[in-house]
Amino acid sequence: MDDAANLGFDDAAAAFGLGAIGAALSPEVAALIAQAGLLRDQPAQALALLEQARAAAPRHPAPLIALYRFHFYGHNLAAARDAGEDALAIARTALGPNFGDAPPSDDAARHDAAVRFYLFALKGLAYLHMRLGAMDEARALLAELRRLDPADHVGGALLSHVLARHERGGEAGAGESPGAYPVRGWSGVGP
Repeated sequence: MDDAANLGFDDAAAAFGLGAIGAALSPEVAALIAQAGLLRDQPAQALALLEQARAAAPRHPAPLIALYRFHFYGHNLAAARDAGEDALAIARTALGPNFGDAPPSDDAARHDAAVRFYLFALKGLAYLHMRLGAMDEARALLAELRRLDPADHVGGALLSHVLARHERGGEAGAGESPGAYPVRGWSGVGP
């Protein structure tokens, strides 16, 4: 996705949002990703194809999503985190310099693919930081997610509850039953 104008879009966020669901991906890049998917038993070759796809479409989310999944499911969480950070950066660029000054509208948090991609990238990065033992970074990402998604449309509150319980040594908080986690929502999660 070289730029929104080349794709016939007036708006970079709209172009990115469509890219997040696979639109505007060149057939060559799509073929590289598909070929990598067929090489699960040959991870070095699959990774080379995914990196080639990323180089051919550096601002398109699809190659980053593929790289993220490759590393995540290959249990290389640090590399998955790096791909997630790259995804967050390109989403932020597509959404524009003012994105995040105020939380997106409820409608955007529920239906705008670019906004949802950004919010889910925050959530994914928070999870990866938790898994990697970087609790301060996870907490900061979850605080940003809470600020941008106060209605918890992407389910970040559950990770906050998991982090809080971990920091209490696995103990349930006041008013929680031992196995209870919220279905959705930030209630009961500290600031």
